[in-house]
Amino acid sequence: MDGTVRNNIKIGSKVQVVQKQDQRTGKLTEGIVMRILTNSGNHPRGIKVMLEGGIVGRVQHIPQ
Repeated sequence: MDGTVRNNIKIGSKVQVVQKQDQRTGKLTEGIVMRILTNSGNHPRGIKVMLEGGIVGRVQHIPQ
């Protein structure tokens, strides 16, 4: 699913995000969404979320 659309992301769902420091390498971190930080309906680089454990990143992929 597309991580640039806010409606695709639900609290408690498993997602893969890229953290700010990993944007150059594209390293993905998987986790469970605790909070959705982006207010707009979509964002071209991915919706910003906070995962359980406090990791913040932009959603790149939502596994089915």
